Amino acid sequence: MAKAPTAPKSFESAIAELEAIVQEMESGAISLEQALERYQRGANLLKHCQETLQAAEQRVRQLENDVLAPRNPAEDMRDQE
Repeated sequence: MAKAPTAPKSFESAIAELEAIVQEMESGAISLEQALERYQRGANLLKHCQETLQAAEQRVRQLENDVLAPRNPAEDMRDQE
């Protein structure tokens, strides 16, 4: 029975592991079974990275909305007094 894949510690560690997997697969020095296992791990890492980026983009949008939200001109005038 295969053990469950471990989640990467961070976005950066997931990217580093993906790069290592690609290099290993491109080398051609692994068996077909190993290549399939690496491919599956890579797909899981890719999903993790995509979800992390989507969450970061959502957070940036929220921050921009809070900071860049149109203000009431009357409040701006009061702030200047």
